[in-house]
Amino acid sequence: MRFFRWGNAKNKDKSPPAAPPPAGQSAGPQPPAEAAEARVEAKDPPVGADRSIAARTPPGQTLTKKWPVLHYAGVPIFTDMTKWRFQIFGEADNLVSLTMEEFRALPQVTLTADFHCVTTWSKLDNTWQGVPFRAVAELARVRPTAQHAMIHAYDGYYTNVPLRWLMDSDVLFAFTHDGKPLTEEHGGPLRLVVPKLYAWKSAKWVGGIEFLNEDRRGYWEARGYHNRGEPFAEERYSYQERPEDAEVKNAR
Repeated sequence: MRFFRWGNAKNKDKSPPAAPPPAGQSAGPQPPAEAAEARVEAKDPPVGADRSIAARTPPGQTLTKKWPVLHYAGVPIFTDMTKWRFQIFGEADNLVSLTMEEFRALPQVTLTADFHCVTTWSKLDNTWQGVPFRAVAELARVRPTAQHAMIHAYDGYYTNVPLRWLMDSDVLFAFTHDGKPLTEEHGGPLRLVVPKLYAWKSAKWVGGIEFLNEDRRGYWEARGYHNRGEPFAEERYSYQERPEDAEVKNAR
């Protein structure tokens, strides 16, 4: 029997990425109405003013004080957390299945980071609390052959991230946002947060990680989105990938 039920999915975004634009025209998925209403323009500050906000806003992005909701399917509402498990599998020596209590017993950190969605909005200064990715990798005893990871979620979503990006100190599996437990629509009880990449890499409702010895495209990456997704390089679409980039070249 399933230990979660599907919640209201009225805000889901299940459409595939838009086709690449003709040469010379700008690219970028269009945000939903919720995102458009929440945004405020990221304008240059007056001369002599603090430019840190402008420097932290990637090209093509506008700022929001709200937190738009986007996901590919329904919202899983967990009804029996005693059955929740976090699976570690693939290229690692300690293949374990953790309960929520065991996962929460791992070392935790609190950090503040910015959050950038490929649909052109950014939310600055988010405070997250959770387990650093490094702590999970240490527990897993990842093999030297592992260079990539696939993050698996309870809604069936999956996304690939190079291991070297995941091992940054600001990457974590988060329980809380701005001091409050993550709501279901924002990925509670557990979501990945990878601040340096577009937010589709920060999978919601995470249930496991698969360590890989070669890259493999995730859900959106196989449907037209960039394999890496670095916001300051505006890596939105797969047609922007460079053959000389090993992270892209080796993806199947």
